[in-house]
Amino acid sequence: MTLRRPHPALRPYVEAVWASAAPAPSVAPREHVLPCNGMHLAIRLDGPLRLYRDADDLRGETVSHAVVAGTRAGFYVKDTTQPSRSVGAILRPGATQALFGCDADELSASHTPLDAFWGADARRLQEALLECDDESHQLELMQRALFARLRPVRAMHPAIAQTMQGLGLGAPVASLARASGLSHRLLLARFRAATGLAPKAYARVLRFRHALKLLARGQALADIAIDAGYSDQAHFNREFRELSGMTPQAYRRAPVRSEVHVAMVNFLQDAGVAPT
Repeated sequence: MTLRRPHPALRPYVEAVWASAAPAPSVAPREHVLPCNGMHLAIRLDGPLRLYRDADDLRGETVSHAVVAGTRAGFYVKDTTQPSRSVGAILRPGATQALFGCDADELSASHTPLDAFWGADARRLQEALLECDDESHQLELMQRALFARLRPVRAMHPAIAQTMQGLGLGAPVASLARASGLSHRLLLARFRAATGLAPKAYARVLRFRHALKLLARGQALADIAIDAGYSDQAHFNREFRELSGMTPQAYRRAPVRSEVHVAMVNFLQDAGVAPT
C-alpha cells in the first residue's frame, strides 16, 4: 500500500490518502472488519463492495464501487471473494461537513455510495483512477477531487477537540464533560456531529484498539485486561466479543490481514453451508 500525507490545504480534514494493489486471495470468503474510531472514503477499481449483516446472512448486499464508510462502534462483515485495487482517504473528525455537507453521525454505522454526495463526479473520479496504473498519480487524482469538494466550514469547537484528546489519554467522560464548559446535551450533540459516535462509545473503541495492539504483542489476556483499562478479564472478554464478533482467543487464532481485518475461516461451517 502507498500511504501519503495529503496537501496542506486538506490536512485539517484528511489524515492520509492511500492506494493499494489487489490483496492476495483471502483464506476465507468473508472477513470481520473491526471498529477503528474513524471514517474513510474508498474507491474499488475492480469490483463493488459487498457486505453482510452477520454470519447468518447468506445473500448480502452490494453497495457500490465508491463508498464513504462512517464511524462504527462494532464490526461489519465484508465479502473477500473478489480482491480489488483501491484508492481512498482516511478522514479526520469534522471532515464530513467540509467534504459531504453533513454531520458525521448521519453516516455512522453505514456505508454510503459516494455518488449520493458527489453525483456524477464520483463516477468520473473512478473512471480517471481506472485509466491510471501509477499509484502516485492516483493519489494526486484523489487529492484533486477532495480539494474540489472542500467547502468553508466552522472549525471544530475547542471543547470537542479537548474531549477527544482527553479520551485518548484515558480520562473519564464525566470529568471531560465538566471541563468542557458545555452542557452535557450540547457536548454530546457536537461530539457526535464531529466524530459519528458519542463520547462513551468513542472511548470504548479507543480502549478496544489499544487491546488489539497488546494482543498483537502476545501479551497475556489477564494483563491486557488490566493494561487496556478493563475492570477484569471477564469484562474484557465481553467487550471484545461485542465489538469484534469473536473472543480474544479466536482473534489470536484467526488469520489477520491487518489489525482490523480478520478472516472468517469457519463461517461456512457455522452457517451450516456445505463448501463447494
